[in-house]
Amino acid sequence: MPRVSAGHLSARREQILGGARTCFSRYGYEGATVRRLEEATGLSRGAIFHHFRDKDSLFLELAQLDSRRMARVVAEHGLVQVMRDVLAQSASGEGDGTGAVSWLGTWLEVSRRLRTDPAFRADWDEHSAELTRAVRERLTRQREVGVVRSDVPVEVLAGYLELSFEGLISHLAMGLPAGELRAVLDVVEGSVRSR
Repeated sequence: MPRVSAGHLSARREQILGGARTCFSRYGYEGATVRRLEEATGLSRGAIFHHFRDKDSLFLELAQLDSRRMARVVAEHGLVQVMRDVLAQSASGEGDGTGAVSWLGTWLEVSRRLRTDPAFRADWDEHSAELTRAVRERLTRQREVGVVRSDVPVEVLAGYLELSFEGLISHLAMGLPAGELRAVLDVVEGSVRSR
């Protein structure tokens, strides 16, 4: 049996993650059947589950990747930029193919599963701390240079931004019009800045 290169395995894994992202976004976690995952990835169930133990571990990997990407954007540009990216993706109906902007579908499923699946919640709690930490660290750095207001504790500002993010996700999930949401995000951003 010929050996498969690490590059080939890595490319195959990325192919699975890309197809699975599309499948989970289109059908949700429950609707992303193994057959649909096979169609979306162009691979057999054996190939998919060679790389991932089961559907749950595949979804958790996508959610973790998105959380890490979001944490990097937060560290550089803030949580409001993540919200702007999600809004732009929602308006265009597509991501950029790398997952850097296609967070909406995954985040909707994460929110739903956090409410309904205690085992998923336990796994997610271990991995979501990076995003929470990135929000607080950015706010602290921005406060130190006078960009973020100092009359409200960082934890409260972080909670406010996280609540705004969840509200945006809920709004988009309900299919409500995005109309003035860019302006709303301007208000959210302005409200945490120093005067």
